[in-house]
Amino acid sequence: MAIVSIAELKNNLPAGGRLLGLDLGAKTIGLAISDRELTIGSPLETLRRAKFTQDAAALAKICAERGVGGLVLGLPVNMDGGEGPRCQSVRQFARNLEVVAGLDLAMTFWDERLSTAAVERLLVREADMSRKRRAQVVDKMAAAYILQGALDALRHLPDRRAE
Repeated sequence: MAIVSIAELKNNLPAGGRLLGLDLGAKTIGLAISDRELTIGSPLETLRRAKFTQDAAALAKICAERGVGGLVLGLPVNMDGGEGPRCQSVRQFARNLEVVAGLDLAMTFWDERLSTAAVERLLVREADMSRKRRAQVVDKMAAAYILQGALDALRHLPDRRAE
């Protein structure tokens, strides 16, 4: 499909298609999945990064198994709104999924500023999790935080598929 805006993502999703949220890190990829109604984003799993072809194959398999119709990739924008090397890396990963791996899904980016910090605070304050346990869940929780932000925005956009 293509890299699209959040509004275009809503209009390009197949009926009943879920969204998969990705929090791309240097060593891991946190994953979260939406429900079919696109209201709730839930943590799914954390993939240990390998070669791109292995990462892409794992994502393609998850997308096929879970009925995923689109991807939401967290974009690590700087606090001043600028984009640095990490943003370039995420954008390149998305292009590679589309061009190199041939993943035919609509993809969009979502500003992930402070998502990991917010999740860390939640896990410490509310769940009282140990550092070791937090390390095991923070990436998929951050992916859910990113995905939920996109889902909340989608709810306020008009659905143009029927027009």
